[in-house]
Amino acid sequence: MNRQWMGCRALVVDDDPDCLLQMRLWLQGLGFVVVEGQSQAEGERLLQEERLDVAVLDLMLEHEDSGFVLAHLMKARHPHAPVIVVTGVAAETGFRFSDAGARERAWIKADAVLDKGIRFEQLERELERLLPPAPVEGEV
Repeated sequence: MNRQWMGCRALVVDDDPDCLLQMRLWLQGLGFVVVEGQSQAEGERLLQEERLDVAVLDLMLEHEDSGFVLAHLMKARHPHAPVIVVTGVAAETGFRFSDAGARERAWIKADAVLDKGIRFEQLERELERLLPPAPVEGEV
């Protein structure tokens, strides 16, 4: 088991139980403690109650912009914690957030937007870019 983020706390919010399970298992394999919700309301509650180091949020929950709302709330409460939004919008509409301009990306408040169907390697690469590994005990 890779434990480079041992003890870091990750919020995962997705209304698809299969995606939620997959994300939890991947993140736990990297050493994260995972707290999870299946709705915007659950995500909002967890944001208030938990100390969090990173969030992985589905874009469309009970509202089309739920992930953006949660990203804004996450940045307000935990400004230095990375936010990764995952979405199936590209498959449904053809719109890719990677094509958005700097102004649009700044509004989103997400540090990364990944298309659903992401591979574990993509998620791990984004985490390495956004969240430095926790120091290993005994290191200076």
